[in-house]
Amino acid sequence: MSLEPRMIELETRQAFQDDTLQALNDVVVEQGRVIERLQLQMAELIKRYEEIAGQYGSEGEEAPPPHY
Repeated sequence: MSLEPRMIELETRQAFQDDTLQALNDVVVEQGRVIERLQLQMAELIKRYEEIAGQYGSEGEEAPPPHY
């Protein structure tokens, strides 16, 4: 096999690998955005829960159910 077809084959493979790497990078960036958004939502939910628990949970432990 001569040098030129081998070079073309290698350049073609590199082009496909570059495209694949860019696609994977795009996915990772989007997942990072989603994770950041979910972390903010989780922090807000925890904050709300603590506010509600503070309002209703200040009496100490819950009494056992009546069948105990």
